[in-house]
Amino acid sequence: MSMLERLPDLQREFTEIEGSLADPSMIADQKRYAELNRRYRDLGELVSRLRDLGQATEDLAAAREMFTDSDGADREMLRAEIDTAEAAIERLDEEIKVLLLPKDPNDARNVIVEIRGAEGGEEANLFARDLFEMYRGFATKQAWKFEIMDAQVSDLGGYSDVTFRLAGDGVWSKMKHEGGVHRVQRVPVTESQGRVHTSSATVTVLPEADEVDVVLDPNELRIDVYRSSGPGGQSVNTTDSAVRITHLPTGVVVAMQDEKSQIQNREKAMRVLRSRLLQAEQEKQAAEASGARKAQTGGGGRSEKVRTYNFKENRLTDHRIGLTLYKLDKVLGGELDDVVDALVADERATQLRERDV
Repeated sequence: MSMLERLPDLQREFTEIEGSLADPSMIADQKRYAELNRRYRDLGELVSRLRDLGQATEDLAAAREMFTDSDGADREMLRAEIDTAEAAIERLDEEIKVLLLPKDPNDARNVIVEIRGAEGGEEANLFARDLFEMYRGFATKQAWKFEIMDAQVSDLGGYSDVTFRLAGDGVWSKMKHEGGVHRVQRVPVTESQGRVHTSSATVTVLPEADEVDVVLDPNELRIDVYRSSGPGGQSVNTTDSAVRITHLPTGVVVAMQDEKSQIQNREKAMRVLRSRLLQAEQEKQAAEASGARKAQTGGGGRSEKVRTYNFKENRLTDHRIGLTLYKLDKVLGGELDDVVDALVADERATQLRERDV
């Protein structure tokens, strides 16, 4: 059955879901409502493209039929109509193929991003802050909500560790490829001889988990509280507000100290813990061979890089897709679209190739 032949069934499903979403009782089941809403949006795009494809197919058939019996100026006009219809059909076929690709189960989720200074000492921490500012600028341009969850400031004002949350449309699909080791090549502020150094920071992107996604047994958690500390280890609070939660079955540890309230730090730590456990479970189900989280974080060494930021040449290179841009200053200012769009396009191209094999 061709896609056009499936249009009546898809249209019927689209109409049924539309009716369900209008049912007041459905709103009470937020999880089911969200699932139906996502399906409704996906079907809406697909049905719209199929309608356009059907119309373009009819236009092409009519133009070809008239073309046979035409001459002169009419023939030229009909030739142009045929070319237009054929181009529309080719474009719509590709768009429909993309819409039919398997959906990432995290597409509707917000994300939690963790950045850590890795190799290079204080310079790595300063670079971690540059990456943080880059993502904050990108989030502003995307009209996403940006929330700092925890930040460990280093001696020179960098970040040894910073965690933040991004919420909004398309967050996961645009941010999921940012995970990995990011390498910087520049003259550090601590370098007196003007020599270029290479340092790195790790970025981990987690799909944010809801409480219903990961149920935590209190008996499997060890919760420690302690006083927050700032650069150099000095105490920045007079109460035990910092929280460290250890998930005993897996050994996953999450610590939060950014808030002055122990309750708030605990709530944030639980959100991050759920997200880490959700990602781990998804990777286990998908395939152990994929090693997604290992590929994201690696060990922080220079040989495991996914992207290089060269300040002297104003150059950014993404090594996974061979993309090089000579506008590093703009990218660090939040203009990440060219990089993100190229990574998304590469993922789709790979999916299309694998589907056709």
